[in-house]
Amino acid sequence: MGRVVIELVLSKIKVDETRNEQVIVLKEKDGNRYLPVVIGIAEVNAIKLKLSGIKPPRPLTHDLLISVIESLGAKLQKILIDRLENNTFFAKLHLSVNSAKEILIDARPSDSVALALRAGVPVFVEDAVLQEAGVTEF
Repeated sequence: MGRVVIELVLSKIKVDETRNEQVIVLKEKDGNRYLPVVIGIAEVNAIKLKLSGIKPPRPLTHDLLISVIESLGAKLQKILIDRLENNTFFAKLHLSVNSAKEILIDARPSDSVALALRAGVPVFVEDAVLQEAGVTEF
């Protein structure tokens, strides 16, 4: 039996100034569980910039990476948050080359979500990770 993955969508971005933390809240697309992920301020800004529709005059890091991926003949297919270890989430970028060969690249979930928004690709989580770290209210 294969691993079960659940599609997520970005639900909200929360900034907790008292704890100096930024949290992206990913919601189960066809369910009611949430996955809160603490991320850095640079990644929050990159996500907010994309959501606002503002196009910077020069490519920022995540835009640059998408451009490099595409220039090399690859395509970002999806993001998978696949592990939780010591309160740290791990993710993989799933790239395809010539619509056939799949390449997996280790990435932080925060960068992965910023890239997924730019490329218009889905974000998934291993069900085991969502069971361990997911919440039903946020």
